[in-house]
Amino acid sequence: MKVDSSISVSEKTGGTPGDSSLDFTPQTSYSPLPKRRLRVVSFGRGRGETAGRRIPSINDEMGDTGKRIRIIVGSVQLEAELKNNKTAEGVYAALPVEAPVNTWGEELYFTLPGVKDYRETATTQVKVGDVALWGAGQVLAIFFGRTPMSMGPDPVPADRVNVIGRIVGDPTLLRQAVGATRIRVEKA
Repeated sequence: MKVDSSISVSEKTGGTPGDSSLDFTPQTSYSPLPKRRLRVVSFGRGRGETAGRRIPSINDEMGDTGKRIRIIVGSVQLEAELKNNKTAEGVYAALPVEAPVNTWGEELYFTLPGVKDYRETATTQVKVGDVALWGAGQVLAIFFGRTPMSMGPDPVPADRVNVIGRIVGDPTLLRQAVGATRIRVEKA
């Protein structure tokens, strides 16, 4: 259904010359959307061939790469699946890393220098289980619950982060690791 919201503007003149006011009256009408057909275009010879190159799909950026990382904090060990973006590739290439770990509410974070943040998915809207890079501070963050900025059940980072992956399994297991002093992240 197509919604056409327009505003009707009419001028009303008052009792004195030059005195006028505008009357804004919203008018809404509904009409069905026209049916559209999608066309599939083939580049190259034959069906689905692209001269040896793969055409990226709309889901590629948010899709996973099949690459996994292992996160070890205290006695807790989890895996995360990385997204298909350049920042995730940079983090993967920088592994293994072991560093002092910090907590901010139910977020673990640590410094991961030398990884370029391409800001493909820069956002302040993250979910429990997201793994993200905060490029400005060169910090890798793992969200497993609410943070001090949370207004609801979801964590809220202190600044925009680039989501690079997601914990496979139960991220709330990281609650058992609060108080740990070191974190290790390696290729799984």
